[in-house]
Amino acid sequence: MLGPGDLWYKSAAIYAINVDTFRDADGDGVGDFSGLTSRVDYLHALGVTCVWLLPFYPSPNRDNRYDVADYYGVDPRLGTLGDFVDFLRVARERGIRVMIDLVVNHTSDQHPWFQAARADRASRYRDYYVWADEPPPNAREGMVFPGVEESTWSYDDVAGAWYFHRFYRFQPDLNLANPAVREEIRKIMGFWLELGVSGFRLDAAPFLIERKGVSAAVVEARRPHTFFRYMRSFLSWRRGDAALLAEANVLPDEVEDYVGSGDKLQLLFNFYANQHLFLSLATGRAAPLVEALGALPALPPSAQWANFLRNHDELDLGRLTDDDRGACYDAFAPDVDMRLYGRGVRRRLAPMLGNDRARLELAHSLMLALPGTPVLRYGDEIGMGDDLSLPEREGVRTPMQWTRGPNGGFSTAPPERLVRPMVTGEYGPDAVNVADQQRDPGSLLNWLQRALGVRHGCPEIGWGSGRAIAVDVPSVVAIRCDWRTRHAAVVPTPVGEIGAPDGPSAVITLHNLAPEPCTVCLAASDVGPGEVTELLTDRDYGRAPDLRGEVALGPYGYRWFRIATGDDRSTGPGR
Repeated sequence: MLGPGDLWYKSAAIYAINVDTFRDADGDGVGDFSGLTSRVDYLHALGVTCVWLLPFYPSPNRDNRYDVADYYGVDPRLGTLGDFVDFLRVARERGIRVMIDLVVNHTSDQHPWFQAARADRASRYRDYYVWADEPPPNAREGMVFPGVEESTWSYDDVAGAWYFHRFYRFQPDLNLANPAVREEIRKIMGFWLELGVSGFRLDAAPFLIERKGVSAAVVEARRPHTFFRYMRSFLSWRRGDAALLAEANVLPDEVEDYVGSGDKLQLLFNFYANQHLFLSLATGRAAPLVEALGALPALPPSAQWANFLRNHDELDLGRLTDDDRGACYDAFAPDVDMRLYGRGVRRRLAPMLGNDRARLELAHSLMLALPGTPVLRYGDEIGMGDDLSLPEREGVRTPMQWTRGPNGGFSTAPPERLVRPMVTGEYGPDAVNVADQQRDPGSLLNWLQRALGVRHGCPEIGWGSGRAIAVDVPSVVAIRCDWRTRHAAVVPTPVGEIGAPDGPSAVITLHNLAPEPCTVCLAASDVGPGEVTELLTDRDYGRAPDLRGEVALGPYGYRWFRIATGDDRSTGPGR
């Protein structure tokens, strides 16, 4: 039987980091593992329990190192393999796990496999990729970057053939129908597991299970239940508590392909809820998010949603209707230059929300309240901005801002040598930085640290079963999460939850998406009996109310309540 330690991700707070933009220790203008290691105590104090590292492998770095040239090393600009292991050690001592990106849909065209494949048709590496003598008629369909690439097929002069690529032309797709390629992936996973990582974030997961090219030789090997079970089986055999987090922007009826009955991937980014959350923020209506949550299938007890606001890519709105996407564009990306690929927004969270502190708190509180595991993007905890003068997605990948002054404490290198320029103006380091916010008890950073502390004390959200409940105010999202009740999922008891109750309990969260105050009435059947404790609020509302009566919410207000439904009346942490 699975124990609570094996399901650590249900209690986790995950923090996504680009090593090259986090902290530069050697002064060459590029962040590195030594710099990251020096900031582990900062992550620990924030409440981070798992770091997700974006690709750090050797790479030509034409796509944020997602163009991998060597799966078994560290880019020399970021340090050495020894520096990576030292970071793992320090993180482990602080109780922080580490997940890394597993980028196996494609490689760089500079990878030795591709170089060997293009040079010799008889090479064993030729079938590591997908080739054709002529591109198929539908070569312009399914491009991930429309407007940047014109086809999913490109001609290679050396090979004398066309190769398939879902992403950029310098990222040829691997042929996962080839058993030798799947064996290579097994070796890559095994290598990093031996070094001590706690799992992998699967880049472009949907494309790992599609049929590629004009002839798929082994259809069975491309089916979800075969490949994802293959990965999960190997992962669990090598390290029983390791987890797989899938980047998969899929519809609710496709979720089972990824989680199965609990024997496939453990974590799935909740893109569907994310897009409707932003539609709700844009319109001030709770219905889009509430309906999206209601459409999601129940997950197996060992599986979990990974909830987020922004990440290192564009805000993908591709699952919304044209009208709803237009509403989000009007609210968050009124200028065409703020949009990308015909489906998304290429901005950070703070500029999207107009740097409005109330809305930033509301958005983070709502994300933390969604059933599942929260995932934060580095810099969002201080309200960092973006640089739209940089191409495509690069505008949200600027250096972390630690202090006031030159380079924001990121690096001692001359500004022109930085891996990317610092943000300037309203969101520059003189206005937005860690040091100033650490000293300010009322800062966004200190607020989020407190909110994460409350969230860590709510196993109802991470371990229980959640549902949206109906309220009489259209702008209010109300969610109830139950734990240790007959309605909750049967899971092992978590350990180390701060302030977690010993008996059955529920957490009810209310979020007002409107700029006007309101009063909410909850149905008695949605509240039930029990002692009520207030856990987190946007302001002092006085004593906790009887939830079966009227509950006040301020403009963009939020309130978290615990209901002790069993004999035990122990409470969680204060706000």
